[in-house]
Amino acid sequence: MFTFAYRRALVALGTGVLIAASVLLAPAWAQDADKVKEVANYHGEDRQAMLEAGAKAEGKLVIYTTGTQIDPLVAKFHEKYPFIAVEQLRASASDIARRVFEEYRAGYFAVDGFELSAYGLIVPRDNGALLPFYSPEAANFPDNAKETNGNWIVVRESYPVLGYNTKLVAEADVPKTFDDLLDPKWKGKMAVSGSLSTTGNWIGSLVISKGTDFVRQLKKQDIRVYEVTGRALANLLVSGEVAISPNVYDSHILASQKAGAPVAWRALGPVTVTDTSVALASRAPHPHAMMLFADFLMSKEGQEMYKTLGYSSPRTDMQTGTSPKEKIYLSNRPNYIQEFEEWSALFKEVFLRSGQ
Repeated sequence: MFTFAYRRALVALGTGVLIAASVLLAPAWAQDADKVKEVANYHGEDRQAMLEAGAKAEGKLVIYTTGTQIDPLVAKFHEKYPFIAVEQLRASASDIARRVFEEYRAGYFAVDGFELSAYGLIVPRDNGALLPFYSPEAANFPDNAKETNGNWIVVRESYPVLGYNTKLVAEADVPKTFDDLLDPKWKGKMAVSGSLSTTGNWIGSLVISKGTDFVRQLKKQDIRVYEVTGRALANLLVSGEVAISPNVYDSHILASQKAGAPVAWRALGPVTVTDTSVALASRAPHPHAMMLFADFLMSKEGQEMYKTLGYSSPRTDMQTGTSPKEKIYLSNRPNYIQEFEEWSALFKEVFLRSGQ
């Protein structure tokens, strides 16, 4: 039976239609939880050989993920380990959280692991559907990119930052700090995406860095809200319909720059991390294959592939001069779901007409 806490969490995560990349029809045979734990935390010198031998016997890997971003990495992984057939089930983070909750509640154990935002991993973790794991690659990741108890590790990142059209905003005029957003010259000239996840986390970064009163002061700036995705808002910057936005993704700006667009970005202070993490299912039917996959995603090779796709890496040996100096991993906060609801409500209060 659903507890109140899980009902609330699932409501916060939302509902939707699940789109499967492969259809899993029969009930899945799952490893005993102790066996999965043994594989996940093996530290022996023969770990690689042990994992490969086990994965050959398993012959399969089932990943729950979002979108198609992971496809090039899956293809490369299969090239390295051709004896592992990879199946993906794709859905939004909220739909996957709901699905895993219901599957584990029903005793149906199909998934081996996840490449998913930490936001979507909170309910599975709290329901006992995740298991902490060891990987030698984890030593290359900072502690704040790891869930407190080791249930997941961030493998790709993007950051909400200030974006602007360089033909419409002179470099000398570009805001340099959060406080600069309050300058009267920007009144009516800024815009943000109304996407729930984007706005909630943006407000969270402002509340943590500057406080609730600062967010309320932004109301006088008449910031326009476009009910579009972050990518679509970046396109408005490219076209010049929007001159400046305090909440676009660096990955979208960088991709537009590569295409020759007159746009640039700047971090005004600590940035929230829009993350995707790798996690192991506690009753994974194919734990050896999953641990090989986790190792690959965290490896320098895997991280370089993510970077070619426009994402940033949290690996300590892959930081560049353009990497944000201060990052906030919101999903690792103990009361994140509750805080996210509060930040979303504050956004509506300050920026949406219905809240004015």
